Amino acid sequence: MKSLVLAIEFVLEWFLMILMVALTTIVVVAVVYRKLDASLSWYDEVASVMLAWITYYGGALAVLKRKHIGFDSVLLAIPMPLRLYTALFAEVVFIAFFVLLAWAGWQVLMVLEGDTLVSLRWVPVQFTQSVIPIGAVLFVLCELLAAPKYLRMVMAGQSAEHADIEAEIEAEMQRS
Repeated sequence: MKSLVLAIEFVLEWFLMILMVALTTIVVVAVVYRKLDASLSWYDEVASVMLAWITYYGGALAVLKRKHIGFDSVLLAIPMPLRLYTALFAEVVFIAFFVLLAWAGWQVLMVLEGDTLVSLRWVPVQFTQSVIPIGAVLFVLCELLAAPKYLRMVMAGQSAEHADIEAEIEAEMQRS
């Protein structure tokens, strides 16, 4: 399972880097064109779609690495076994929400069939909005892959957030 996590992490990181470089390039080129009084008609639409893609895929990567904002201090203050039940409940709610989002995103794609972007008539809106169900499925997959380690930490009374903070403090102290 660790190799699957590493593979998904690698693919997401590279895909996100490519998206960010492409978005930066598009925006810089659009600014240059605008300064030359030759604005690109399509860059606003494409840039906003790319930003949404970066948000969804970046969010999935954050789920895989358990880097979203959490309440570890509150959770760890709850005694076992209630702490574990609370964490399991949160995992189930998270997964249920994203399963629902994937289903709703698929329904939206069916409604958008045949529509194209306003500025680029050859790009189907279904393609640009596919990030909703794909991103939601990735969120669920990443959550399922990250959950076992997280639940072991919850049972042991350990905090991933606190470990990161302590490691950063230690690194800062060594630099000083």
